[in-house]
Amino acid sequence: MTGTDRGRYVVTCNGVPMPLLETGKDDVQVAGVRYRAWQPPSALHPTIEVHSPLVVDVVDLESGRSRGGCTYHVVHPGGRAYDTPPVNAVEAQSRRNSRFEDHGFTPGRIDLARLQETQARLAVDVTAPGLLDLRRTDTAWR
Repeated sequence: MTGTDRGRYVVTCNGVPMPLLETGKDDVQVAGVRYRAWQPPSALHPTIEVHSPLVVDVVDLESGRSRGGCTYHVVHPGGRAYDTPPVNAVEAQSRRNSRFEDHGFTPGRIDLARLQETQARLAVDVTAPGLLDLRRTDTAWR
């Protein structure tokens, strides 16, 4: 996230606040997301649900609404399956870009009490800093 008021906005992924880390620059913060993309029949952890698509929101804490966001699909949202690898970097980037949609963020008011409670739990979590592990949200944080 670049150039925003850190006390006013929270970035969420599927409704869970992301633990943003500062970089060497004053107005740039980064975070990572670990999630389960799909669930094959031979899965080692059959109780962890699939988290796709990922809905990323920028939540304004003053108004309690999402100010924008995007949706990321693990596979092409139209179901397109490629038979061959990309021929160059331009085609590879085009395939990655087709997974993002600039719409799909959360409409309406957001429960700020639940969001702040989850953010407080994240602050004391012992996993890697700056990494949101959605696989743990259903088990460790409930």
